[in-house]
Parts: sequence; C-alpha cells; structure tokens
Amino acid sequence: MEIKETIQKLLQEMVIPDLSKIRDESNKILAILDLTNKRLDDVNTHLADQSQRIDETNKRIDGVRTELSLKMDKTHSDLIARLDANNERIDRFFLISVTKEEHRKTDESVSHLEREVEDLRRQIAA
Repeated sequence: MEIKETIQKLLQEMVIPDLSKIRDESNKILAILDLTNKRLDDVNTHLADQSQRIDETNKRIDGVRTELSLKMDKTHSDLIARLDANNERIDRFFLISVTKEEHRKTDESVSHLEREVEDLRRQIAA
C-alpha cells in the first residue's frame, strides 16, 4: 500500500493546490461573465431605446416630407395660376400696344391726308 499512499500524497501535494487555484479562477471568470452579461443586457436595452427613437424620428421625417410635398404641390399650382394670369396680362398689353401703334399710324396718315387735302383746296382756290 505504500505505492497507493505515495500516489495519494503526491496528488494531494501537486494536484489539489492546482485544483483550488482552478476553482478560484473559475469563480473569477464566472463573476466576470456575469458582469459582461449585465453589460450586454444594458447595451441591448440601450440599442432597443435608440431603435425606438430612430423609428419615431423617421415617422416625424415622413410627416414633414408629406407636409412639404403638399405645400410644394400647392405652391406649384399657385405659381402656375399666377404665371397664367401674367401671361394673359402680357398678351393684353401686346394687343393694346399693337392697337395703339396702329392708331398712331392711322392718325399720322389722316393728318397727312388732311394736309394734302388742305393743300389741294388752296391750290384750287388760288
């Protein structure tokens, strides 16, 4: 039995202290693992919160985009209406301008003819 006792003694001297160290280190690793898991849970909670905020922001952006599109459509329609009205006024201006120019030319022609008639009357009277 000496061999058995020797082996047992050898195991107690060499292996048992190492097993104790391994247990201590294992407990430390488990504690670190628990802390890491808590941190990961906190990060996941934070990410979920950020995701919710991003979703809310995207909804607000979509609302603003829709509102701006409606305003731009209305503004576009208003601008087209104003351009149409301005075009009509410009068309009337050109019609009046042409009419005034033609009227001026007609007046000049009539004045010229009246002078010629007056000249002819003077010649006949003389």
